[in-house]
Parts: sequence; C-alpha cells; structure tokens
Amino acid sequence: MSQAINSKRLAILGMSCFLSISALFRNLQQQSLAEEPETRSEIPMLISVELPRIRVREYHRPYVAVWIEDESRTLVKHVAVWFQQGVNDEGHGEKWLPDLRQWWRRGGRNMDDAVDAVSGATRGAGQHRIRVTEDKLKDLKPGQYNAVVEAAREVGGRELVRLPFQWPPQAKQQAQESGETELGSVSLQVSAPRAD
Repeated sequence: MSQAINSKRLAILGMSCFLSISALFRNLQQQSLAEEPETRSEIPMLISVELPRIRVREYHRPYVAVWIEDESRTLVKHVAVWFQQGVNDEGHGEKWLPDLRQWWRRGGRNMDDAVDAVSGATRGAGQHRIRVTEDKLKDLKPGQYNAVVEAAREVGGRELVRLPFQWPPQAKQQAQESGETELGSVSLQVSAPRAD
C-alpha cells in the first residue's frame, strides 16, 4: 500500500517538475523572441504574421504569401510562400497557389522553381516571424515600398494587408495592421542601418 502511494507521489513530483521546466523554457523562448528584433541588427527586416484561431467545422490552414511591392504595386521581391507540401488525396499543394489571387497575378505565377527558395509548409494558428536578411534586400532601389501579406483558406476567406516602409531606412521603422478574418495582427519592423 505504502509503495503504491510512494509511486503516485513520485509520478506527481515528476510531472510537476516536467511542467515547471516546460514553463521555464516556454518563458525563455518567448522572452528571446520578444527581444530578438532589438538585438539582432544583422536582420534588417522582421515581419510578424498572426494567424488567428478560427473555430469552424471544416478548418484548413491558410496559404500565405508575403512579398515586397513598389509604389506602383509591382512585385519586386518574393519573401515567403506557405502552402501544403507534398501530395494528398486532392493533389499537390501547388495546385491551389492561384487562390492567393493578388500574389499570383502580381508574379506568383512566374515563380516556377524559384518558389522552393521561399516556400514552406502551411502554419497553424499563432504568431509567426519572418526574418528578411540583407542579402534578400540588396537589390531594392531607394524608394517607398509595401510589405504585403495575403492569406487564403479553403472553405474560408481571403485577406490582404499592406505595410508601408522606405528603403533604405534612415531610422528604425515600424508599421502594424490587423486583419479581420484570415489574418490577425501583422507587423513590420525595419532596422536602421548599422553605424560602422
């Protein structure tokens, strides 16, 4: 009897330690992510995209495209494309990329193999960060631009958010918009150039 009680106590103690350690790592990770934009000066652009938790009977993760456009709304740089990777019963995920209508019309249809360089799997609900390196931005000419985020979901809606910025940045720039259905908070942070 006492051996069974001791086993239960050890199990409870072990679970308590596991939960405490998990919470500690989660807090450290969140703190690290929160501090990261300020401390990582080698990342000149950070785009945060929130995919809201949508409670519907048939939920499919959204396809998301992120790109940079100039003042005339011409796509000048692909940043990220999140879509279904691999094949399922309905076919390959690239089949539905045209559902990202604005991105597709502005240049997504011309990406062919280049889509692999910026693509990744669809993401679940939550906050997602996209770090845009200096290498990706080196071809931008001075001027006004928008970082554009478009989301489309099967048996769902579509949404597009634009965040303006100037390149090259003279000072730190921040912009934030909120979607209404398919996108939550979308923010942009452009770091000021490093003083050499």
